[in-house]
Amino acid sequence: MASLLTAVGLTQSPLSTPIPNYGPGFLIFHFLFAYGVLSSRTLKQYYGIDHQESPRQDLSKYGEAAVRDGKITRKQLEKLQRNEAAHANSVENYTLFVAGITLATYAGVPRTTINAAGLTYTVARVLYAINYITAERRGPAMWRGLFWWTGNLSCLTLLWKAGQALSN
Repeated sequence: MASLLTAVGLTQSPLSTPIPNYGPGFLIFHFLFAYGVLSSRTLKQYYGIDHQESPRQDLSKYGEAAVRDGKITRKQLEKLQRNEAAHANSVENYTLFVAGITLATYAGVPRTTINAAGLTYTVARVLYAINYITAERRGPAMWRGLFWWTGNLSCLTLLWKAGQALSN
């Protein structure tokens, strides 16, 4: 099995060791990350303001009332709102990532390029989510744009490389 450094093209692989394509693994991770880990449901259940009958309106319909009633603090409500926004953005962004990995794999883009882009995207999106949920002030929140663009540029690179490979 190739090392991580070999899989992303930073070291040479012995000739007899093929480089795996970790693209499918990255796709599975990001599906679970976007739709599961970042789901605000768990945090809303923890704070006791989850309403199964209308979960998408938990914060807009019941958030302020929960603060007024002392169930949660204003800071907790704001964190829940940021969590919902991070979840929505990750779900929206997943499509670009799927397109990049899938088209690059189909086009025969080198596996090291796919793996490096997938790892870059993963690090950027995890940092993005952590920053989105925890940054309460403008200064630290400004980093979020850098993380967002880094992830997107890794996907756009894969699409560009796929286009080049399909044109040859």
